Amino acid sequence: MNVYILSVLFSVIFLLVVVELMRRRWLLEQYSLFWLVMGLVILVLSLFHGWLNQVAASLGIFYAPSLLFFVGFLFMLGITLHLTVVLSRLTVRTVRIVQEVAILRAELDKYKVEPEQSRSE
Repeated sequence: MNVYILSVLFSVIFLLVVVELMRRRWLLEQYSLFWLVMGLVILVLSLFHGWLNQVAASLGIFYAPSLLFFVGFLFMLGITLHLTVVLSRLTVRTVRIVQEVAILRAELDKYKVEPEQSRSE
């Protein structure tokens, strides 16, 4: 099987999976945008392999299909960086929320103990 046909097939299946995940609301739109762009870029480069050959030649890449993998790798690197930033923000927010809950519990426990002490006196 030709590598271009295989990449077109993979891109179409990949795009269908992303759309299905969006439809079921398992993948948020803000994250699906990255995946849709990656799938479309790979699909376009696979369908118009003349463009792929020209871009690969201008970049000094001798085997044009390897440019497809390189583009995919760059997208994956970008997505990984983006998700790491999101995860870092969520970690900071989670720590802050846990600290606030601990403070509120301590205040609540203080108010629960005080009425019992005033009754025994």
